[in-house]
Amino acid sequence: MSQNFITGLDIGTSSLKAVIGEVKNDGQLSVVKILKTPSGGMRKGSVDDLAEMTRALNIIFSDVKKVSKNAVKNLFLSVGGADIHTQASKGIIAVSRADYEIYQDDVDRAVQASQAINLPPNRMVLHAINREFIVDGVGDIRDPIGMIGNRLEVNSLIIDVFAPSVKNLTKCVEMAGATIGGLIFSPLASARAVLSKNQKDLGVVLVDIGFGTTSICVYEEGKLIHAAIFPVGSGNITNDLAIGLKTSVDAAEAVKLTFGSASSKGISGRENVDLKKIDPNSRSNTTRRIISEIIEVRLAEIFEFVNNELKIIGRAGKLPVGAVLTGGGSKIPGLVDLAKDELDLPAQIAIPDISSLEMPTGELSLQIEDPEFVCATGLLLWGKDRLFISGTEDGLGSWVKKLFKNLLP
Repeated sequence: MSQNFITGLDIGTSSLKAVIGEVKNDGQLSVVKILKTPSGGMRKGSVDDLAEMTRALNIIFSDVKKVSKNAVKNLFLSVGGADIHTQASKGIIAVSRADYEIYQDDVDRAVQASQAINLPPNRMVLHAINREFIVDGVGDIRDPIGMIGNRLEVNSLIIDVFAPSVKNLTKCVEMAGATIGGLIFSPLASARAVLSKNQKDLGVVLVDIGFGTTSICVYEEGKLIHAAIFPVGSGNITNDLAIGLKTSVDAAEAVKLTFGSASSKGISGRENVDLKKIDPNSRSNTTRRIISEIIEVRLAEIFEFVNNELKIIGRAGKLPVGAVLTGGGSKIPGLVDLAKDELDLPAQIAIPDISSLEMPTGELSLQIEDPEFVCATGLLLWGKDRLFISGTEDGLGSWVKKLFKNLLP
C-alpha cells in the first residue's frame, strides 16, 4: 500500500490545481506535492476545446508523474459546469423480512428507489446524497440497519449533470493517460475540506468563487439541503477592469490583485494608480477608488445570485454560521465585509482542515492553506474516504463503477 497514491485534480477555467497524497503503510495520507499550471480549453467550467484541454492536462500530468507514475492512476476530478441541477427525491420500500429487521439490502433498495427519477437522455446522476432515513414515519435517522419497521423511506438530494460535458472531461483526462477514480461536484469537494460537523449542523453556506464560475452548497442539521453553480466568477471582474480601465486583460488581473478591494468604502479617491507601470500601452491613469468600485459592482452581483438561491430554499439571512468563502476570488481584500453586507449573514474566509493529513514540510502546509487549493484538497480527502469505505486499494468503489457505466456510449 506504500505505493498507493491519490491525486485530487481541480480543473478550473483559468488553472489546473493538483494535490498529490500517498497512503502510507499505517493508513496515514501524506501530502507529497501541490501543483498549479495554466488551464486551457475550458469555459465556465465546461470543456470547449478537447485538444487544448488535453494539452493542458498533459503538462500537469507530466509534473504529477515526476512524483510517481501511480499518481495519475487514481485521480479524483472536480465537476463544476454551470449546467448542474439539484432536486429532492424520495424512495419508499417495504421491509422484506418476516421479523421486520432492516438489513443492508433494504437500504440499497430504498436508495435505488430514490434514484428512479425521470431525466432527459442527455443528463446523468452525478451524486445521490442520502439526507435522512425514515422508519415507519420516524425521521432523522442516519443509519437504519438493525432497526425494526414495516416501511423504510429515504430522502435524497439528486445532483444531475449534462452528460456530454462529463464525457468530454473524462475523454480529455483518459487521452492524457490518467485513470479516473471519481467525479465530485466541486463545492462538495470544497465543503469536505473546510466545513466542520458543527458548522454543517448549525447551518452554513459555502461560497466558492472560481475564475469562471461561482458555486455554493448549503448545509443544515448536518444535511446538504441545496447546491448550485452560477456562470460568473472572478474572471468577470478582470474583464470588467480591462474594459473600464481600457487596458489589457493581463494588466487588469495585476491591477485587481495589487490595488483591488471588494468594497469602495474607506478607499480614497485621491490615491492614484499609474497604469503605465503595469501596462506600457495604457494611456490613462486611475484611482484605487475607481478600481474598487468596478470590483464591488461585480461581487455584489455574485452575492445577489447567492442570496436568490438562499431565498428559494427559505434560508436567506437565517444561517447561524453564515457564509464561508473560498476559491481564488476569495483572496480579494475586503470580501468578508462585503459578503456580510450583501448576504446579511456572518462571513469568514475558509480555512482547510488538514488535521487528517500528514504534511512533511512547512512549505506544503502554507501552500495547502491557500483558498485556491481548497477544492483540490477536498478532492484528495474525498478520495481517501472512498478508498477506505470501498475497502479496496485502488479506491474504485461500486459507486464509481456505476458512474462509469453511465458514461459509456
